[in-house]
Amino acid sequence: MDFSKAMNVSSSGLTAQRMRMNTVASNIANINTTRTPEGGPYRRKDVVFEAIPEARNFGEILTTSPDRNLKRVQVTDIHVDRKAPMMKYEPNHPDANDEGYVAYPNINLMEEMANMIQATRSYEANVAAMQATKDMALSALEIGR
Repeated sequence: MDFSKAMNVSSSGLTAQRMRMNTVASNIANINTTRTPEGGPYRRKDVVFEAIPEARNFGEILTTSPDRNLKRVQVTDIHVDRKAPMMKYEPNHPDANDEGYVAYPNINLMEEMANMIQATRSYEANVAAMQATKDMALSALEIGR
C-alpha cells in the first residue's frame, strides 16, 4: 500500500468521526428542545457508517493493484430515532398538553457523552495514523538520499 492510500483511508476516518461528533453535539445541544419546525420534540440522531473500497473511479481500479482488504469509511445515513419522547409533568410549560405533560427528547446525556468520547478517540487515532504515515514517508525520503 502506498502512502497516499494510507492517507486517504485515515482522512475518510477523520471526516466520518467529525460528522459523528457534530451529530452528538447536536443531540446534547437539543436535549431540552420541546418544539421543532417539524412539530414535537427534537429527535435524537445517529450516524451510520459504511466501509467502501478505497478506489474511487474506474481508472483507479485499473491502475492499482487489487487489495480487497483496503476500505475507507463513509457516512451513508443519519438515522433519526423514532422512540417515544419522555413525558414530564410541567403544567406551566408553554408546550404542555391538555393534561399538563411536556414531551422532551428521548436523549440520555451519559450515552451521548460516551459516544462523544469514543468519536474523539477514533478521531485522535486517525490523526496518529496520518502522522505515522507522514513520518514513514519522510524516513523513506531520507533513506533515498
